[in-house]
Amino acid sequence: MPSVNPTILKWARESAGLSLEEAAGKVGIRGARGISGEDRLLALESDEGEVSRPVLLKMAKVYRRPLVSFYLDKPPVRGDRGEDFRTLPDQHTAGEPLVDALVRDIRARQTMVRAVLVEEEEAQPLAFVGSMSRNDGVGAVLDSIRRTLGLDLAAFRAQGSAEAGFSMLRRQVEMAGVYVLLIGNLGSHHSAIDVDAFRGFALADPIAPCPSSQHLAQLAA
Repeated sequence: MPSVNPTILKWARESAGLSLEEAAGKVGIRGARGISGEDRLLALESDEGEVSRPVLLKMAKVYRRPLVSFYLDKPPVRGDRGEDFRTLPDQHTAGEPLVDALVRDIRARQTMVRAVLVEEEEAQPLAFVGSMSRNDGVGAVLDSIRRTLGLDLAAFRAQGSAEAGFSMLRRQVEMAGVYVLLIGNLGSHHSAIDVDAFRGFALADPIAPCPSSQHLAQLAA
């Protein structure tokens, strides 16, 4: 079996947004012989030991990486996250590894949903995906969205609260074939992502478009 490059261990941990202390606790690397779990993990990342198979499997789960990625010769080039519409992205770098991990998680879910829709339900591409561009202008895009969602503005404005208005919008969006996720962490409150790191993102797909929102998740909580 090929050995694991220690730099990959460090890359996988850092790209998951975890400190040495956090990762050691989640992976289950505990202190021993007067050496803390944090320092034992650092030793693995510094080529001062060999990671066992059980620990590697736990790392793959905690870092949200496929096991095969730990056998790469070097860390891969960071993929394109897509268009970033934040006005001050340079001030929000602290939470970006967590955002990247969340995007990977949502992409994986989207891939599974798409496979089911295509293979079991023979879903057809949604005509509205990619049908508009910035050149069409804000008014035309908004009109297209309203028609696609069948949105009655009067009924929306008559909702008694922000929560009720959001619930109505979500129903209409999901009826149009869009899968809305309200999520702001990686599975537990311990991995909560600051709302300043991201408010929401959308993963376009002609079969299973999938927006995820941090801001609306907080609103609906």
